Amino acid sequence: MTFTAGSAVLDAVVLSIVARDSEGTYGYRITQDVRSVMDVSESSLYPVLRRLQAAGLLETYDKEFSGRNRRYYRITVQGVAALDAYRRDWQDYRNKMDGILLGITANN
Repeated sequence: MTFTAGSAVLDAVVLSIVARDSEGTYGYRITQDVRSVMDVSESSLYPVLRRLQAAGLLETYDKEFSGRNRRYYRITVQGVAALDAYRRDWQDYRNKMDGILLGITANN
């Protein structure tokens, strides 16, 4: 059985992946890292990147690579704040799910 992830989880995963490298990372690399943990199509991730950019959570720059431009994504200050909020929400969600699925309470 595979659990599906909503857009908030996908946004959090993308922001987290981009945040790992202060210099930024490029789209194909982001899609490969996301796909290593979630079952999503590559074509569905580029609209997510554009949406996060439009929201001011990511910024882009182009850099030459092998004779052509490669688009890089870097997390913004607003993106870091959003990622922190996603991480807090994830901890709360995970604690609740652990309580239901595993019988683990936050006090254990």
